Formats: sequence, C-alpha cells, structure tokens
Amino acid sequence: MPFDNPVALAALASVIPLIILYLLRPKPLQVQIPSLMFLMDIKEEKKRFYTSISKLVKDPLFFIQLFVLILLALAAASPYFESQEALSGDHTVLIIDGSASMQTDNRFSDAISKAEDYVSKTNTVILAESTPVTIIEEANAQATYDALESMQAQATVAYMSSAISAAMRILSDQGGNIVVVSDFASWNGDDPVNSMKLAESYGLNVQFLLVGREADNIGIIQGTIEVEDGKYNYNGVIKNYQNSRQTIDVEIENLDSGKTSSTSLAIPARSTKQLRLTNLGTGITEVRILDDDSLAADNTAYISIPKISDRQLLFVTDVDDLPSKIALSLIPTITVKELEGVPGDLSDYSIIVIANKERALASNEISLLSTYLNAGGKVVFIASEALSSENAKTELVELLPVMPESVEDTDGGVTLEVVQDTRLSENIKYDEVAMYKYLNVTERIESTTLVATEDDVPMLVYGPVGDGTSVYLGINDIAGEDAWNNFHNLPEYPVFWSKLAGWLGGTGSVQDYNLKTGTVSALAKEQEIQTPSTTDTVSRVLYDEVGVYQVAGKEIAVNLYTDKESDTTLEGDDVIERSQADDEPGIVRESSYTAKNYLDTYMIIIVFALVILELLVIRKRGEL
Repeated sequence: MPFDNPVALAALASVIPLIILYLLRPKPLQVQIPSLMFLMDIKEEKKRFYTSISKLVKDPLFFIQLFVLILLALAAASPYFESQEALSGDHTVLIIDGSASMQTDNRFSDAISKAEDYVSKTNTVILAESTPVTIIEEANAQATYDALESMQAQATVAYMSSAISAAMRILSDQGGNIVVVSDFASWNGDDPVNSMKLAESYGLNVQFLLVGREADNIGIIQGTIEVEDGKYNYNGVIKNYQNSRQTIDVEIENLDSGKTSSTSLAIPARSTKQLRLTNLGTGITEVRILDDDSLAADNTAYISIPKISDRQLLFVTDVDDLPSKIALSLIPTITVKELEGVPGDLSDYSIIVIANKERALASNEISLLSTYLNAGGKVVFIASEALSSENAKTELVELLPVMPESVEDTDGGVTLEVVQDTRLSENIKYDEVAMYKYLNVTERIESTTLVATEDDVPMLVYGPVGDGTSVYLGINDIAGEDAWNNFHNLPEYPVFWSKLAGWLGGTGSVQDYNLKTGTVSALAKEQEIQTPSTTDTVSRVLYDEVGVYQVAGKEIAVNLYTDKESDTTLEGDDVIERSQADDEPGIVRESSYTAKNYLDTYMIIIVFALVILELLVIRKRGEL
C-alpha cells in the first residue's frame, strides 16, 4: 500500500513502550522465609512469568491500545489506493464574456440567462476580461445563481483562450463541463476554437453559446495627447459604424473649472473623423457624444492633465552628469535638484534618488532618510559599490527592499527579464539590457520583484518602509568605460525614468495619467483606491472601467479606445460554426482519470470506536 507521508510510519515504534509496560512486574517484597518454601517458590516464579505472558495475550485492553497506536501511525502516513474513475459531469465552469461589446443592448443579461440554464451540482464562474477573473469557485447551484446575478460586463477586450485555460486547470483532475457564453465579436490571445479543441482533447465537454445581434454604434476609438510649446493637445478619433452618414454632437467639459464647449461632426458611413482639442486645462476633461446608441462605453472619453507640482525631486550623488539625472531632467513636469548629501529638510521633495557610487551615506543622512520614508516618502536606491555589504551601514541596509551582498562581474554579460508585468515593463526592452557587472542581492520577504536577471537576481524591487516606499534599482547608471551595463544607451532609458517617477507618485509623464482599459498596475503598497464605481483596497489595479480612477493621489483617466470592441456590427456566427465542426482526426479523448482514495479518515473512525470500547471494558471491570 502506498503512503503520501511514509516518514510517519516511524510512529509504529510507539507499540514497544506499550508492550514493555504490560510486561513490567511489580517490585518484589523482601521477607524472611524457610529454605524449603524458597525452593518451592522458584517453581512458582516460573509459573508466574508464563502467567504474565498469558495475561498479556488475553487482556483485551492491550489489543485495543495496540491497534489504536498502529492505526494512528498509519493514518498519519496517509495510506491510499489508486483507482480509475470516470470523468465527472457534475462540475461546470461557466465562462461569461465580460468585454465592452457585451454591454451592447441586452447582450450581457442574455448571457447570464443562458448561463443559468447550465448551472449544475458544482459550479465555477469566470468573467473573461483582459485577464480571467474567478467570481466563484466550486459553489452550489444557489450560490452560483446569486453570483451570476451580481455580475456586470466591463470595458476591456476578453482574453477568451486564457479563461478556457483557467477552466481546464480547475477541471484537470475529475473532468466536467465548460460553457462559454459570448458574442465572439473580438478577443485577445489565441483563437477560442483552438482552445476549445484542446480542452476537448483532455476529455472535457465544451460548449459555446452565442448572444447578441448586429447593432448601430458611433464611438470614440482612439485618443492621444501631445505636448507642444508647453501646451497639451488632444487628438481623438470618432468612428461611425452605421451604413449611413451621421451628424453627431460632441460636448467638451473641464470638470475642474466647469468650462464647456461643443461641436458637431458629420461622419460618412463606416468612416472616421478626427477631433482635435488644443491647450487643454489641467485636471479632468470629459469628451461626450450626446447622441444615444447601442454602446455607451465608447461615447465618453476622459483626459487627465496633471497639475504642475511645486515639489521637487532630490538627486543625491557623488558623480556628475549621470544618465539617470539627465533622463529625470527631461521630464517637463518635475524639477530636479542635485546635491552631494542628504539635507536636513526633506519636506519639499516628492521623490529622492540616492545615486552615490563610492561615498557611503553617513549615519545622520540615513536617519533623515528613515524619517522621510516612515512619514510616507519615496526613495530610489541605485546599485553601486557604496551599497555593497562591505560598505553600506546596517542602518542603511534596513531601509533597502533587498539584502545586498558583493559586486559580481560577468564574462559575457547577463540579460534581464520581466518578473511581473506592470506599467514599468510596457515598451521597455529589458531583454536588450546587458549586465556586465551587478550587485548581488536577495529579496526581502515583504518586497516585490518586478525585473530580475536570467539567474533570478533582483534588479527592480520595491517594498514598504513605514508609510513610505523604498525602491532598489540594480541597474547601475554610471556611463563610460566603467559602465556596469548598456541600459543608458537604449532609447527606452528616459522612458523608464519617466514611468518610474509617475509610478511613485511624482507628476511623471502625462501618459501615466491616461490609460487604456485592461491595463494592470502594481502599487508600491496595498492602499485604498477610488474606481469610477466603487472604493477598494488593493495592491494591484486592473483598470477595467471607463472613467476616472483615484490612485495614490493621482487622477487617472481610463478609456476603451478599441476599434473591434466598438464595432457592434461584428457577429460570432463563424466561431460557432467552427466550434461545431467535426473533430480533427487523431484526437484521442480521455474517459477516465487516476484517483487517489485515502484511507486515513476510516482509520480515525476505527480509532474512535476502539477508544469507546476501551472505556466500556474499564467500566465493566469497575475501574471507572
């Protein structure tokens, strides 16, 4: 019989003390006896020994206690036997398309109604957004009905293949059904039919259900912000999906100042028209199409222009003209102040960058940084010899999100890879960064690594210090012959620093304030955010609604800007036809799976029965 935990069988040794306990004899009493009686007692002593063995064998309590110890040891070892079981159809995974196009007319409510017809004994519900969101898992029918009624379509593009893969993982052991309800108008990732065939090849029953019909729509499908002569201009694109020319009214309002304006656009059938706004004011500007249509998510666009901050970024370094300092100076919305040491008053700085290469920070400087961080400040530490374990003071190491060790040299250079996808990894080609020299570090338990080397050495890490955030950048920024890497030579280098400044709560680039739905952002720490519809406490934000998010003191405008999701004339009939086509030859369906049947529960039940029996025996003897 196989065991999951065979080491626990060592507990069987506990039967040895039990046997010894039953064989122990009482301490003999010394008395004066005649010699003849002593000789007679020798024979009696041998007889008594065999009587003791006989009592041991006949005593029911001994056997009860012996079996209890053996069963407990076997139960701890988790014995099991394997059997081939038929794939079950009791578990159903319902995948509901939560994309923006499902908000058209009654598509989403129709999808919920159809999904309710397929609720089974055990159910899991997945909302297919830009990333699959599990609403409820392995729930009964009533809980599933309640979960379905509470769901809403979001403003993203659905990643259907990823949702089907998630369902396959859930049903991988015992099998079941996958029901996908969608308009199948558009999707990200692999073709859902290919994912369906893959799931079916593993013996899962997959069914596609189509909802929706062609509808009229006019939507804002694109929007970009550019800076010219210090002024912000907006270029939007509005598309008419109808088969006739349409004249639409557009209203523009700055929600901070209340200033409004309006315009009319004549757009030919199945064509686009550009909307250009110049010299936008700071704060949130709302662009609204006043005409009603079948999809509301693309009728409004939000533009966020950050207010110019009067706070500065402090750059502490013992080297002149570092590439990082130059990149930060290119950001028009922040002012960089360079100093050789940490000043006594840090209240004017929104971000502090420590870029010393040789000089280790003094104790009083470290104390100032500690107070700043604990009060909610943000500090970026750039890797250098000054941060190595032999040079950095213990007090400074405690402020880092990593534990530094020694500086390492590489022969041919190592490359970087993204550990977590965030806005700090978008449009940054980390795989083109060659590290010739780096500081070997290990991540602290409470820290999060975003970028690391191919050997898993953390390169971009953040972690909490009091109410503040400490960031470690392992990509040294020194240039010239002594350069540790080539990052500063890549065109993405200034983009990285702009993104980092924006992510940490500085003004950053205006692009950091204007995102597309489906974007995922990691926060420096878990905090409360305001979405367009609710308030939530998260450490990772999925921007899946059109509107304004309040995150880390910033107003972030989020828009759909997706042509295919706005095209409500698309229908998914071809997907249904391909899903119902005959299976490809060569696909072998599995009809059973290998199940582990554990016996430990039955053993524990027998142990309880034996304990009760022992109590009854003791009571019958009058010893209880």
